[in-house]
Amino acid sequence: MITGRILQGLEKAGVSKARRHLFLCIGPECCSGAEGEKLWEHVKERVRLSRMDVMRTKAACFRVCTGGPWLVVYPDGVWYGAVTPERFDRIWNEHICDGKPVGEWVQALSPLLGCGSSGSGAGQCDPE
Repeated sequence: MITGRILQGLEKAGVSKARRHLFLCIGPECCSGAEGEKLWEHVKERVRLSRMDVMRTKAACFRVCTGGPWLVVYPDGVWYGAVTPERFDRIWNEHICDGKPVGEWVQALSPLLGCGSSGSGAGQCDPE
């Protein structure tokens, strides 16, 4: 059951209007915790100041465990490694704002396929 409090939380997070979702792995295995937290604070501030419809989420482990901090931009599925605040600024300007991934820093691609599309996600949306 979705309560009023849950609806408020979803609204605060921007779930209904988000155009992109930034996932950050902030360590401690892929990078130092301090390095990851520094990047997280920078990302939060950048998103807040932009007033764009972008969500951000941090995690303690993406199971890569090296080469971090990691940033994954969805729905594009673009994975960036060794992200610093300075690198994030360029990723923000070129990828988030202009829609062009920063090619030399892309480590992997895994775009969301959605329900009924070809690929491993096909059929997984059927509630039966």
